[in-house]
Amino acid sequence: MNQWINYHHLFYFKTIAEEGSVSKAAEKLRLGQPTLSAQLKLFEDSLGVLLFERQHKKLILTEQGKVALDYAKSIFKMGSEMKPLKPTFHIGALDSIPKQIILQLVQSAFKLSPCQITLSEGRLDELIRELSAHRIDLVTTNFLPVGPDAKGIITKSITKKNVAFYGAPKYKNLRKGFPKSISEIPLILPTYDSKLRYDLDHWAKLNGIELNIIIESQDISVKKLMAISGLGLMPTATHTVTRQILTSELVEIGKLKGVYEELFLLLAKRKIPNPIAVKIHQSFTV
Repeated sequence: MNQWINYHHLFYFKTIAEEGSVSKAAEKLRLGQPTLSAQLKLFEDSLGVLLFERQHKKLILTEQGKVALDYAKSIFKMGSEMKPLKPTFHIGALDSIPKQIILQLVQSAFKLSPCQITLSEGRLDELIRELSAHRIDLVTTNFLPVGPDAKGIITKSITKKNVAFYGAPKYKNLRKGFPKSISEIPLILPTYDSKLRYDLDHWAKLNGIELNIIIESQDISVKKLMAISGLGLMPTATHTVTRQILTSELVEIGKLKGVYEELFLLLAKRKIPNPIAVKIHQSFTV
């Protein structure tokens, strides 16, 4: 047996052999039947042998399959009942996505199925490449891909909220005369990796506001920390600073008419979809 064997494939094969059918094994493993069938085919291809034969709609082990099963049992024999390997779910997110949204995605995944979750943050172009290559299952972003990057990507809006400026309590007096009152006030803005930044520039131009930018960052946690410390005002949607408002660390200065922050889930078209990603993409909202 090949020493470089994929042990996930080996366990899937063992479960199918013990359950006697792909459908029963898929139910036990909490995987989609097409996904499990594809994994079995990949395993057989990697070995170069046929592990099962179909006889009267039943799966019968071939001689090579019997050898493989004996090997699998010896590998996984641990003196106690084996637990099924958990399906994996890989989430990608921009740094600017509120961590509360990521938490809700993780909680939604666990409600659907016990699984092993990987979280990755990065630039949109990097995340889209990984999504298209099927190394990431789902991406959450506030900026949609365009042109060739958008090919094969399914998008869904999960929330659209009005944006306001928030700051430490010492800036409360700026509510009077807003938005003119914030001209030349220190601002903590997102970078141009975010659609919000372009919208802010357009809003400022329409309202004749001089933006005094002192910090640019995509990391929402960094921006909140800077705003709480009193360094300047930050524009964001209410749901990203709910806790800070409740604790009076931040106060709302004023809403930006016509400026919204919209968040999306991105899913890549696949021949073998990740069932957890598909279900979350269909049902998740904020």
